[in-house]
Amino acid sequence: MTALEGIRVLDLSRLAPGPYCSMLLGDLGADVLLVEAPPQYLRDGRANNPPADDDASRRRRAHNALGRNKRSIVINLREDRGRDLFYQLCKDADVVLEGFRPGVVERLGVDYDTIAKINDRIVYCSLSGYGQTGPYREVVGHDINYISIGGALGFIGRPGQKPAIPANVIADFAGGGLMAAFSITTALLARGRTGKGQFVDCAMSDGVLYLLASAASGVLGGGPAPQPGAGQLNGAAPHYDVYECADGKYLSLGSLEPHFWAALCEVVGREDFKDLEFDLGRHPEIKAHFEQTFRAKTRDEWFDQLVSVDMCVAPVYALDEALDDPHNRSREMVVEVEADGIGTVRQIGIGPKLSDTPGRVRTVAPAQGQHTDAVLDGIGKDTAAIAELREAGVVA
Repeated sequence: MTALEGIRVLDLSRLAPGPYCSMLLGDLGADVLLVEAPPQYLRDGRANNPPADDDASRRRRAHNALGRNKRSIVINLREDRGRDLFYQLCKDADVVLEGFRPGVVERLGVDYDTIAKINDRIVYCSLSGYGQTGPYREVVGHDINYISIGGALGFIGRPGQKPAIPANVIADFAGGGLMAAFSITTALLARGRTGKGQFVDCAMSDGVLYLLASAASGVLGGGPAPQPGAGQLNGAAPHYDVYECADGKYLSLGSLEPHFWAALCEVVGREDFKDLEFDLGRHPEIKAHFEQTFRAKTRDEWFDQLVSVDMCVAPVYALDEALDDPHNRSREMVVEVEADGIGTVRQIGIGPKLSDTPGRVRTVAPAQGQHTDAVLDGIGKDTAAIAELREAGVVA
């Protein structure tokens, strides 16, 4: 048994935050059905999971973690009969997830108010950049813009340098997809008490600020705004920083507590530094000594040595190194998945380890529309009716 077994999700989303959200739900057992648009209605003319059955396409799908544990149907929601099919699917669904710009689902006739009249137990999540209200609701954007508005990008980097762009992890995946999955499961818990679903308005810009709750507390309490590389946790402290080693690779230190700081001073041969942890005027001297010291050995040599003396330290990995790290492998953060026609492929594993209802990767990503016939059969459409719907361009 899995934690979300029996929960049915209709996923209308397209870009990374939405598919990541539904991947999380699917990993924990939800039955996720991608409701995809016909390719001609996508701006770039491509589907999320193109239906081509050549070897290269199958391999791309097999390695696409964001599409795993999902089924796919293609419905033309611009057609009345297409919307009627979607309404039928909503009758037995628990969750609808969409990631369009505000107003799109209303124009398509698949908005929360419409669906709630069909199924008042539905949890309907709209995941967007700036949310369904506010002066920026219509403004387009990507992760870099949401972390800018949310205040995160402004203090990531080094003093005197332009902000360092941390890839699209903070807004798209953490403040967006992860926050949406958390919100959906919370709304499902609430439904268990009230018997009714509800609308969930998830804005990635909100999610970024929510992630900054601790930093924002200091500012709202009258303190200064964090600056790039100026705080104890973003590069100013010599004992909470990264250092280049003899092989050109980097080591990260996090020796904040006094006993870790004392141990670090002993390792680098400067016990006289022990009383200077908070002496900001001496930090440049301390950092210079650390820089010189850590260039004497390779990254992995330092890691092995410092771990042995109970130090807060870790190698700074490239992603391929992280995927092969023995700890990450022992935690099953890389798993093997069987893919029809391909064989075994490797994918990222399940993050949360539930003792009684663990998540798992059951299937690789589907081809677009792979389950159209089976889904329609499940709502009472016979072979002739499905063929007619396909001929009319209602499904594909």
